[in-house]
Amino acid sequence: MAGITFDIEEKLGLLSERKGWTKELNMVSWNNRKAKADIREWDETHEKMGKGITLSIEELVQLKKILNNMDL
Repeated sequence: MAGITFDIEEKLGLLSERKGWTKELNMVSWNNRKAKADIREWDETHEKMGKGITLSIEELVQLKKILNNMDL
């Protein structure tokens, strides 16, 4: 991923693990911008990553409301 920088500012939680890769919820700063909630897969060293989704705090709050209303 040439030209893209990232800094995992806070590790919020581990969602799953498979073959040395972990799916995590983290607060990540991309290209020195304000950190956002980020869900994606990472290798053991957090140098390689899979595709993921980045959410603003407002989107994360809305997702929490949706999940709280689900009958799981």
